[in-house]
Order: sequence, then structure tokens, then C-alpha cells
Amino acid sequence: MTTMNMTKDTLMKKAQHDMETLIQDIGLTDRQKLAATCRILFDKGHDAGLAGQITCRSEAQGTFLTQRFGLGFDEISADNLIEVDQDLNPLDGQGMANPANRFHTWIYKEHPKVNCIIHTHPTYIAALSMLKVPLIISHMDTSALYNDCSFVAEWPGVPVGNEEGQLISNALGNNRAVFLAHHGQLVAGETIEEACNLAILIERAAKLQLLAMASGQIQPISPELAQEAHDWVSTDRRNKVNFAYYVRQALKNHTDFM
Repeated sequence: MTTMNMTKDTLMKKAQHDMETLIQDIGLTDRQKLAATCRILFDKGHDAGLAGQITCRSEAQGTFLTQRFGLGFDEISADNLIEVDQDLNPLDGQGMANPANRFHTWIYKEHPKVNCIIHTHPTYIAALSMLKVPLIISHMDTSALYNDCSFVAEWPGVPVGNEEGQLISNALGNNRAVFLAHHGQLVAGETIEEACNLAILIERAAKLQLLAMASGQIQPISPELAQEAHDWVSTDRRNKVNFAYYVRQALKNHTDFM
């Protein structure tokens, strides 16, 4: 039987199998991946001065890696990331974490499968957040967020208290993303690769939504097909393939983060 006679389901399974067996991992450490994510998101428009945090769990229970407060995403490298405990104390006593990392500790505490969190204020997310409307997923390219993004309609103010940590952790629920009115976005992945891809996608989704809203009424897509597309692009291997491409892009613009 040739592939011309195969069903869509069979072809999808074949493609997934080929991705698993034919494409190799890029072999970076978590420090390198996290630093690469900072540079990738800087290039993708997620920079907002010192606003935003990118973290991943480290090996010791209750600890995670994050950028040193005072450094922008474009200045982060594998060797200047810091490891902090759940009270945001640097384990080596050097530097400090962004105080807003407190809500990351709540998410890690309440969501054991989450291993990487990205919170940023990119331009289109920030603009859409000012309208206080939920994120609408109505395009194939952003289907990874279909039925996978919570909405927090009320802004709780400066994000350094435990209250916001509890609020965002509860709002996340079983989803991988939260859209925060008057604020920004947060994505949570089981891997650094997954979180990086979702952060890029959520900003693109906001951009598409604003453009579509300016032109007319956004039309819904088929729930069944949207869920199919969501599952198709949300596999671990697909996330790693996408991430490897973004790393290659970042290496063209930055040579000092590995």
C-alpha cells in the first residue's frame, strides 16, 4: 500500500512515528535551554525592560533557575542564571531574583507536572489585555492554545504578593496558558521547549486577534478539528523540533548565551 491510499489517521500516526525516530534532540542542558529561551523571546518581541520572568525547576526539591534581576532577556547566558529556593533566596548568595517570581513558586507547588514557566508582557498581548477580552483561538497556526488558555479578568496589582500566586495558580487549572487582563501572559510547560513554543504562540494569537477584530467579526473554527490540531502540534517531539529551529535563529543574532 502506498501513502496515497492511507487514511488521514494512519498518515498522522506515521508522521508522528517518523518524527520520533528520524529527528534527534539538540542535546542542550537546561541552563542552555533557558538562556536560549530568553534570547529567543527577546528576538520575538517579548522584551519589556526588566518585566517578565522565565524559570525552570532545578534538581533540588523546591528550587528553580531564573534570570538575575537587573539583566534583560538579551543579556542572559547559561552562566549568569541563578538558582533560587522557594523563598527566592539565591542558593549561592549572589544577586537576586525578580520579586515577581513569587507566583512561579505557587504554580510549581500546585502543578507538579509543570517544569518551566514563562511570564512576559509582549506588545500584542499587552494591547489585547487592555480590552479585557479573552484570547480567541480561531486559526490553525495557534491551535495549540485551543481550549488551553485561562482568562483572568481582574488585575490584582503589583505581582509580588502570595495573593497573585494563588490567583494565577488556581486560574491555570489544567490549562497550559493564562491570559491576564491589563497585564500580560503566562505559559507553563512540562519542558522548557514546550513553554518557549507556547509563549511565542500566545503573542502571535493576540496579534492575529487584534488584526481580525479591526477588520470584522472573528468566526469560530470547528471544535473537533481545532482539538485535533491542538493535539497534533502539542507533542513533545514537535515541541523539540520547533525549539531547535528557534535556537538556530537565536544563534544567528547572539553568540554569547551558551
